Amino acid sequence: MGMSVSTGGGVKAEPNVVPMIDVMLVLLIIFMVVTPTIATGFTAEPPSGINLKAHPEADEDQILGIDKFGQYFLNKQAIPNEQLGDQLKSIYTVRTVDQILYLKADKNLEYGKILDAMDIASRNGVRVVAAITDQKPGTESSVAGDEIKQPTQKAP
Repeated sequence: MGMSVSTGGGVKAEPNVVPMIDVMLVLLIIFMVVTPTIATGFTAEPPSGINLKAHPEADEDQILGIDKFGQYFLNKQAIPNEQLGDQLKSIYTVRTVDQILYLKADKNLEYGKILDAMDIASRNGVRVVAAITDQKPGTESSVAGDEIKQPTQKAP
């Protein structure tokens, strides 16, 4: 009536997931321990550009420079680091055209200092931060129309 008779010896198609779970837990623990040590003391060197076109700076362009000591320069004028937020807020709260800040930092500066400056900028009205780099020495742009025009010298 409700009894089932099995011949036994059949192969069961059930996966054994216990070893897989054990491996996943070990990997999770390894990544939890290793990840914080990877992020500390990380420095980044931005790449040098090859296909760069020299663009003239417009009067409304705001350029934030950071030297190798972490000193801020807003439009080539040194400013105290504590005043960066106030200076940016006074510039970007009245802007209607764009809210772009161009950032040029020393290539040997710790990346954390660049992120600090970007955080200050984003909290004080800047919506886009654009990185500036220089043409790699000894290279020329391979893009048509990007030739840097050298100033012509007048004949005496």
